[in-house]
Amino acid sequence: MAKLCVNVDHVATVRQARLSFMPDPLEAALIAEKAGACGITIHLREDRRHIQDTDVSCIKRGIATKLNLEMAAADEIIAIALKTRPWQVTFVPERRRELTTEGGLDVARGLSKLKKVTAEFRRKNIEVSMFIDPEPKQVEASVAAGASAVELNTAAYSEAKTKGQLSLELKKLDRAAKLTQKLGITTHAGHGLNIWNVGPIAAIPNIDELNIGHSIVARAVLIGFESAVREMLEAISRNSASPKRR
Repeated sequence: MAKLCVNVDHVATVRQARLSFMPDPLEAALIAEKAGACGITIHLREDRRHIQDTDVSCIKRGIATKLNLEMAAADEIIAIALKTRPWQVTFVPERRRELTTEGGLDVARGLSKLKKVTAEFRRKNIEVSMFIDPEPKQVEASVAAGASAVELNTAAYSEAKTKGQLSLELKKLDRAAKLTQKLGITTHAGHGLNIWNVGPIAAIPNIDELNIGHSIVARAVLIGFESAVREMLEAISRNSASPKRR
């Protein structure tokens, strides 16, 4: 069964709307762990629109599972990550005016810098993942950069409007997952996933972990955070690839 890593960014988004102290992303992270999440994901953006520097250190110290820190390959954020030493960092593209991450990281284009930065993190025993579109050249570039995992961007799948588009995007993700297995790195996936569309992604063999945040936080407003995490885990469990398919 694919594991669930819960992104608590948008708990911080609600807090920052009033520049208040609540809701606390750490409290949400602890509830997610209690509900069965295998880890917590946060994105420390350069513009600090949701997660703040203190959240990174507090969540790192407070949780019992692993911390996956999403980040741009920016010098300031790299320094914070090296100091905090999360279990894993995931490099993502970042634009100031975007509502959320738009597209995967072009690892092939930025290979030289990413290779150097990845080596720096690996020397400190910090796992490195690349958030990429499901394209063979990006998978291969991630391996060349020294990453131990990739997170396949499921945005095109989650935004597909027709059955044909949906089928095409699933095939891309399936092929990319097979390639990552062949090349010996771990496969994660995420972006735009919810309880209604996660099934086909959970059913793809070789996908080890799903990173999901916004839809869980949105459901939590209505049914509570623990219930929202458990609901997602149930949706993943119902649709995970069977041992025979694996």
